[in-house]
Amino acid sequence: MIIQPKVRGFICTNAHPVGCAENVAQQIEYIKSQAPASTDGAPKNVLIIGASTGYGLASRITAAYGYGAKTLGLFFEKPPTEKRTGSAGYYNSAAFEAQAAADGLYAKSINGDAFSMEAKQQAIDAIKADMGKIDLVVYSLASPRRTDPISGETFMSTLKPIGESYTAKNLNTDSQVVGEVTVEPASEEEIANTIKVMGGEDWSLWIHALHDAGVLADNADTVAYTYIGEKLTKPIYGHATIGKAKEHLDVTAAELNAALPVQANVSVLKAVVTQASSAIPVMPLYLSILFKEMKAEGTHEGCIEQLDRLFKECIYSSSPRLDSDNRYRVDELELTPEMQARVEAIWPRVDTENLNELTDFAGYKAEFLRLFGFGIDGVDYDADVSPIVEANFL
Repeated sequence: MIIQPKVRGFICTNAHPVGCAENVAQQIEYIKSQAPASTDGAPKNVLIIGASTGYGLASRITAAYGYGAKTLGLFFEKPPTEKRTGSAGYYNSAAFEAQAAADGLYAKSINGDAFSMEAKQQAIDAIKADMGKIDLVVYSLASPRRTDPISGETFMSTLKPIGESYTAKNLNTDSQVVGEVTVEPASEEEIANTIKVMGGEDWSLWIHALHDAGVLADNADTVAYTYIGEKLTKPIYGHATIGKAKEHLDVTAAELNAALPVQANVSVLKAVVTQASSAIPVMPLYLSILFKEMKAEGTHEGCIEQLDRLFKECIYSSSPRLDSDNRYRVDELELTPEMQARVEAIWPRVDTENLNELTDFAGYKAEFLRLFGFGIDGVDYDADVSPIVEANFL
């Protein structure tokens, strides 16, 4: 079939298998092109929970191709049929496994509900079978819902401010119209549910399960990813339901460090285009402005550049960049006062007519489509391709 992007709102309902494979290949080449990482304390056996897209995929590529680590990835992705493409994460993971095998690297994947106890046991069994003990656990799940594996109750997250409604400038990415959006405040139940889905409870369950099964190395590292932002994004991100969930990650990290022989840190990464960030009001316009300014300054980074620096400058550095809350920080270039001042100065001036002049909305759209394997140089999108890609996921 001829596969062209089908975009509806902030989601793309299909993916291009060849484009996804090329996107993975380009990230692998980026890591291979960087200066060799120090092998002191480098990861040997890495578990990535949420390994198929965005920062999770970049973590897996960095661990494997920057350090030669064995990787086990978990995700919940839709396989293809003869009539419908698979999800981008499915194609990404199939491509990564194939390339890793060709390069002599161990890489296996579990396609299932990472929130479940069954997936945790399946991962433990795979680790025991042929990995040894895990010395790095990356927690990078992004899901709108979670079923508690103990109670069986399903919780839904929300993207809402806390305390009062929030009205702000917003970009409708479908119509390319700049207007306003008002989001009503969350109820206490919505706040609690969002913490259940996006907080640290499942991260903690994973680390305890691995430790209790004897497959977690002493003093293993574990990181969970978050975004904090600054003035423009904090009302809908930091001081909101998502922010409360992310605060719970900080509490979880402290609890893990106190209870187990691990080094647990929340890692704060920069704003990038992901399937999750595209759904958050304000973020598409903020990202479009930020990209233009950071590209002009020569400091713009995507997921793979961020993860390369996170590993080298934080997790495996003798002097990691930590904030007062013991978080790793790789968002420092986005949050310089000078950069934020430039973004804030442009923000009130942007309207529908000057959108493409004052922002890099074109770059935002291009990065969004890349998530699904579209718009990538060297791929013939007029070619007839099969959506079927075989994968040997566990």
